[in-house]
Amino acid sequence: MRSFPLPSRVLLFPVATALLACAGCSDDPTGGGVPLGEEQKGIATYYDATGAGNCSYDPSPGDLMVAAMNTPQYANSAACGQCVDIQGPSGSVRVRIVDRCPECEAGHLDLSREAFAKIAEMRLGRVDITWKVVSCDVAGGLEYHFKNGSNPWWTAIQVRNHRLPISKLEWRRGNGAWQNVPRQDYNYFVNESGMGEGAFNVRVTSSTGEQVEDTLPGVLDNGTYEGDSQFR
Repeated sequence: MRSFPLPSRVLLFPVATALLACAGCSDDPTGGGVPLGEEQKGIATYYDATGAGNCSYDPSPGDLMVAAMNTPQYANSAACGQCVDIQGPSGSVRVRIVDRCPECEAGHLDLSREAFAKIAEMRLGRVDITWKVVSCDVAGGLEYHFKNGSNPWWTAIQVRNHRLPISKLEWRRGNGAWQNVPRQDYNYFVNESGMGEGAFNVRVTSSTGEQVEDTLPGVLDNGTYEGDSQFR
């Protein structure tokens, strides 16, 4: 049984912070996703995107430059929130990954109508593209959003507003050892036994190996903290 339901999608056309070095990075810092800046070739289609989707973000009617990543390169939600530059037959666009396309093979991106219109005529429906993952142009620090239902005994955290793709989240209390928090395919890091009451530390690793540490005041239920630092 899924711990979080997949949204339905229709394919229309077939807070103290420190920036650290890479100490303690995983053996696979990309988290299984597409390496930053590596050119990919594939196809683009479009769907009725809202900004919500399998990445568990809120709808973003004011910003529909978004897309769904194909299943192989979705990488258990490692693609969520990353920015992608796309070159099509008649233009280019930068999108943010907010969803997963179950029907799509590697290289395939399913864009919002608004984004597709910037790279090709809508009547074409399906076009060849080149694309690459790039740094997002964001302001402010990382944001930590707690899923509704989170509490000291079951805690789910989503990292938002990140310049680079996120590969790992760890936590500790006081001077204890860092503990890895497993990532779910709906883009939350979930600690099944919770993070306890009161303040605790988190450490976030990007796909390039950079790390940011924050101290969070405590677990929230459907709430967000903003950190003070951002990846370079």
